[in-house]
Amino acid sequence: MPASGFFEWQKLPHEKLPLFIHLTDQPLFAFAGLYEVWKARDGTELRTYTIITTEPNDLMAPIHNRMPVILPRQLEEQWLQPGTDIDQLKAMLVPFPPEQMEAYPVSKLVNNPSNNSPEIIEPLPL
Repeated sequence: MPASGFFEWQKLPHEKLPLFIHLTDQPLFAFAGLYEVWKARDGTELRTYTIITTEPNDLMAPIHNRMPVILPRQLEEQWLQPGTDIDQLKAMLVPFPPEQMEAYPVSKLVNNPSNNSPEIIEPLPL
């Protein structure tokens, strides 16, 4: 699943703070995920997708108890190859290096899915 970043909400004593998390040196990266097409008895198809999560790295640990698996660019093709050894795939399910990531507070506009504009990822002034 390609992405430019993701949101997470940090629990504070009296509120939840929305944060935008992204990689510092890659404008686009990939989450590890699984895709499946299920067929019902009547023949209809249900297409499903899930993003795989792992334990948090040092950047994410104060924010949330898990994080999405971010694939290093050199492993993206291997992740997608049918027949890749299961042990090789499992070895990819690790936290991304925190020094290559950044998290910053964003507007609560992100709390409403109908808000779809660049301003929802703009850093809040400190």
